Amino acid sequence: MIEVVNPGMHAVIVDRGRFGYSAIGVPVSSALDQFAYKILNRLTGSDESAAVVEVIGAYFSVRFQVDTTFAITGARVAATLDNQNIRPWTAVNASRGSVLKVTNITEGFRYYVGFAGGIDIEPIMGSRTTNLECRFGGYQGRALKAGDKLRPAGSPVANPGMVPEHFIPRMHPPHRLRMVAGPEADFFTDDSMKRFVEKRLKTVYTVSVNSNRAGIRLEGDPLIFKDSRDKSIVSEGVMPGTVQIPGDGMPIVILYERTIGGYARVATVVRADQDALAHLKPADDAWFEMIGLEEAEALWKEKSDKMEELNHYLRRSA
Repeated sequence: MIEVVNPGMHAVIVDRGRFGYSAIGVPVSSALDQFAYKILNRLTGSDESAAVVEVIGAYFSVRFQVDTTFAITGARVAATLDNQNIRPWTAVNASRGSVLKVTNITEGFRYYVGFAGGIDIEPIMGSRTTNLECRFGGYQGRALKAGDKLRPAGSPVANPGMVPEHFIPRMHPPHRLRMVAGPEADFFTDDSMKRFVEKRLKTVYTVSVNSNRAGIRLEGDPLIFKDSRDKSIVSEGVMPGTVQIPGDGMPIVILYERTIGGYARVATVVRADQDALAHLKPADDAWFEMIGLEEAEALWKEKSDKMEELNHYLRRSA
């Protein structure tokens, strides 16, 4: 078993998501940084849907009661194993009795800790990820606490690998979020839309403390509705990355804990930039840039190619 000594500020078990239940209001609830999540599973010899721990805050610590392999991806952190520095984005073999400690976060916001084979927990509705609002999945449907014990599902990795520096994404502010127009983009005055989307004007927003896994609230220059009656619309389905504008004009970027929304959808953050949303922390600056569908598709292909290149590198070095 692996004993949680300190869960940091907030730690939950996540996986690639709970799909197929949005029609009944059950969201995906997946790991927010999918790139970090997928590479973590590759490093620990786990399958693509393995359960891992998503953490906010320093001082996360576990004690290993079994030999295993672990890795940390996502936000760049300073960490030690038995007081010896270890490199994030690198698989490390740990012996029974060893203690892993995260002492600081140097870039980004959320980081992921995974163990050989993933975490052995019974799936609910096809997933091991935690749904905090409905209180199911993960570890008893809640955030981890000191004293909780996790069971790695696999054996230690024979040849631990590491991710080269140039593959690790940039995660520091200001965050550029590229987006494509949403179905209610014409609800807003031309002047406020120009300030919102034009790169040369670069309206900068600040991430609010009232942000969580459901969505990121931004503070700054509000968008102005042409007609006050459009401040609330009939609730419809929303996808991760949807940028909604409530009555106060301040953008909310939807994440992975919502299935419907009743605010105007001005835009959607492109898929290639959605992993970066995991690393927008309170007080960070962010700005939006509107692009076309062709450019959005090209960005996703570029990111997918990079993932495949990294997977090939890790397979070769195993």
